Amino acid sequence: MQIDGLLITESQLNSKLNNSVHENRRGEFALLLAMLSHDALDFSQFHLPKTEIDSTATSEDSLRKKFGAGPKQSLAPGEFDMLIGQFNAALISEHGAQAGMKSIKLNQYLKPEPLTIRDDDKHIPLNVLDNCEIAVRRRIKSEYTQLANPPIDASAFYDSLNDDSLHQPLHLIAV
Repeated sequence: MQIDGLLITESQLNSKLNNSVHENRRGEFALLLAMLSHDALDFSQFHLPKTEIDSTATSEDSLRKKFGAGPKQSLAPGEFDMLIGQFNAALISEHGAQAGMKSIKLNQYLKPEPLTIRDDDKHIPLNVLDNCEIAVRRRIKSEYTQLANPPIDASAFYDSLNDDSLHQPLHLIAV
C-alpha cells in the first residue's frame, strides 16, 4: 500500500478502504482511518459546491435598533492595547467586591470593551500551533510561507563575506 503525501480526506484513498473491508484486513482499515485528518473542516462534505443564499436576512445593526440593544462589542481595539480593563481592579477596591462587580457589569453593558488586546486575526500563539495536527500546521505554514522564508540576497551575502573590514586579526588578552 503506497500513499503519496499527507493523507487528509477519504477521497485520497480511492478504493483502499473498500478493499480492506472486503478482504477482512481490519488492521489496515483501522490504520487508514487513523491516518485521515481529524479536522472537521477537511471532511468532504464541507467542500461541496456552494449555492447562492437568499439575501432576505436582516442585518445585525437593524436588529440592534429594532430591539434597542446596546452598542456592539468590538473584537479588538484599533491599536494594540495592553490596558484593556485597567480600571476594573480600581472599581472593586473602591466599592467592595459586590458593588464593584455590579459597576464592572454596568460599564460592560454601556461601553463594551474589546474581546482581545490585539487587532490581528492572523495571529496564532505558538502553544496553540504546537497543539495542532500536522495537516493544520501544514495549511497554516503554507499561508505564511512568504513571511517565514523571505528570499535571500545571495550576492550581498557573498559580498559581505569578502569584505576586508571583517577579516581583521583578533587580539586575545590573557587574564
